[in-house]
Amino acid sequence: MAYRLPPCETERRRLVLCTRPLPLKPGSRCSNKSTLFTSVRGSRDLVSFSFTHTPEETCPARAMPSEEPNGCSMELKEGIDNSTFQDEESGDVEQGCAPEETAPQEDRDSGFKQIKPYAGMPKEVLLLYSSQPCYRLPREILFWLTIMLTLALIALTITVIALSPRCLSWWQSSTVYQIYPRSFMDSDNDGVGDLRGIKEKLDHFEYLNIKAVWISPFYKSPMKDFGYDVEDFREIDPLFGTMQDFEDLLAAMHDRGLKLIMDYIPNHTSDRHRWFQLSRNRTQNYEDYYIWANCSRTKPPNNWVSIFGNSSWTYDEDRGQCFLHQFLKEQPDLNFRNPRVIKEMNDVLHFWLEKGVDGFRMDAVKHMLEAPHLRNEPQVDPEQPPDTVDTEFELYHDYTTSQPGLHDIIRGWRVELDKYSREPGRYRFMVTESYDYEEIDKTMMYYGTSFVRESDFPFNFYLLYLPKYLSGQGAFDLVNLWMSNMPEGKWPNWVVGNHDKPRISSSAGAEFVRAINMMLLTLPGTPTTYYGEEIGMENVNVTEIQDPFGKFDPNSTRDPQRTPMQWSAAENAGFSTNKTWLPVHPDYKTVNVEAQKNESESVLQQYRALSLLREAELALQRGWMCYVWSDKDVFAFVRELDGLSRAFLVVLNFGRDAVTDLSWVAGLPDELTVHMSTRYAARGERRRKARLETARGEGLLLEYSTQRRLNSNPAFKCFVSEKACYLSELDILYKC
Repeated sequence: MAYRLPPCETERRRLVLCTRPLPLKPGSRCSNKSTLFTSVRGSRDLVSFSFTHTPEETCPARAMPSEEPNGCSMELKEGIDNSTFQDEESGDVEQGCAPEETAPQEDRDSGFKQIKPYAGMPKEVLLLYSSQPCYRLPREILFWLTIMLTLALIALTITVIALSPRCLSWWQSSTVYQIYPRSFMDSDNDGVGDLRGIKEKLDHFEYLNIKAVWISPFYKSPMKDFGYDVEDFREIDPLFGTMQDFEDLLAAMHDRGLKLIMDYIPNHTSDRHRWFQLSRNRTQNYEDYYIWANCSRTKPPNNWVSIFGNSSWTYDEDRGQCFLHQFLKEQPDLNFRNPRVIKEMNDVLHFWLEKGVDGFRMDAVKHMLEAPHLRNEPQVDPEQPPDTVDTEFELYHDYTTSQPGLHDIIRGWRVELDKYSREPGRYRFMVTESYDYEEIDKTMMYYGTSFVRESDFPFNFYLLYLPKYLSGQGAFDLVNLWMSNMPEGKWPNWVVGNHDKPRISSSAGAEFVRAINMMLLTLPGTPTTYYGEEIGMENVNVTEIQDPFGKFDPNSTRDPQRTPMQWSAAENAGFSTNKTWLPVHPDYKTVNVEAQKNESESVLQQYRALSLLREAELALQRGWMCYVWSDKDVFAFVRELDGLSRAFLVVLNFGRDAVTDLSWVAGLPDELTVHMSTRYAARGERRRKARLETARGEGLLLEYSTQRRLNSNPAFKCFVSEKACYLSELDILYKC
């Protein structure tokens, strides 16, 4: 309908739009029509105003009604009803605003056609236009396009996750560095290394790009076996510091992104341990914490022999029975057939895990259970008089090692560690120690099965025998022994020295140290470095034996490989300013960390370069290893990754100077580039595969680029723990 607006002086609560006659030129037409659309604040109606300016010269007189002297003339057309508005007064039309006439339906429709979208439009207008095809269709297209893109992104994310190989954990990506705490660094100048000394030398690990540190025992101990005879599993021996020193060390390591691995000694305790004192007195619940058997003072229960020699039984006067000790008589064996003992030792794990320890090396695990029938073990030489059998190698240990039920205990430990591994980045690592010699199948059992995991890996001690079989073929045989027996999909590891075995630089020869380090850091899996190997430390001739094993057999003393770390040319090799518990090697003035840092081609610098390269190169970190050559002098293998053009050929000489012809290897290019040589600076040199020259003790790391893969050729024997491929376009790894 149409309304005649009142004069401009209408109440302010109404919006009144006055249009005064515009000065039009004579002869103008009456078609100058303007439309104003507005929302009236406080008004019930949304109105459309249509008005016409008609010049007096040509328009009819009725266009300028005399009853409106102020010149205000406006036609009000119906707009959108605002149902929420309430008039302050009753009535729809104010006085003086009576309707004049009713507009036909087509005029009312034409009012809507004049409305245009504008900023701040009310909901009613927005809904009016949103239903129009020109607005609705683009909106629906955008909506469904968004839905499709979201679903595609979700599908892509799921696909990437499903196809991505498992990320390497910290114990896989880093070398494990073993510290013998008595000999690493002395902070209080008492001649023995300690926890504060280790903290002072954390920069050394960062320099070598090492992120996992294994520290040998520092529990409270009478030190009959230098810490492996534990008096209290929850205390630090004062010789090494305090619990606060340990917590400070752990916090400092974690601040630097370093992981700490502790020694866990489950097989035995010290005879001073509270449990043993209670057990020997037959205190209730503790009677069977250890292995007791009836015997006399002169006749043991059977012929079992200790690792350190002589009978593994000792008569206890207080209890009137013999107790079993597979090591020293001061190290009685715990009874792991007693559930209370298992719980006690699990609680020990929890204690250190709560403190934040990142992993454990499980010591001497194969000795944890014994056959309950206590029968005599068979002699290696049946003709040998039984009363002369006094060493472990004179018996077959059918009843004292690797007994049924052992792996159930280790699987239980795995469960306990996994409870603390749920936090991202805090995986708790477990490695087992077991010298199984030729019975490698027993060692492999510590990996667990495809359904139940045990240790992340058992220590691989077979490279410790490299000096005995020192040759290219010998190196190949020892490496292949492990790789051929390792369960599919498991992670290998390599050890060339520890606190129980002679240093590799002394047993194999200093000229082979560099090549051995190159092999250690380029083979697949986790390398373990015993302190000092990174600078080529050698055994020391110790005249005053302190090792209890050495006191029984001087030829087997372990003191020579446990001497203080050689940090500098200062007094006592920078280990201590006062004294040292074992003598320092005479060559410490030249063979030390400080001197080798300043020498570009030193053992230390080459070790560091290989450590950095191992982390940087996917082929070395998780790629295939393929054997390409082995003879009496040279052992060579390739490291490659599917999809990655960059690969490496490692050539190691453990014999005489040699020339190796690899022209028959079709997967290798005719020329390769030297990335590193352990003998001299040869980086960037080109070598022909038909004539690869290596000197005695030289390690040669060659890089090349190719799309051909040896692992797909059945003529080559290749290994990989978890197959992965590289997609260069996206710079990602995926399962293949």
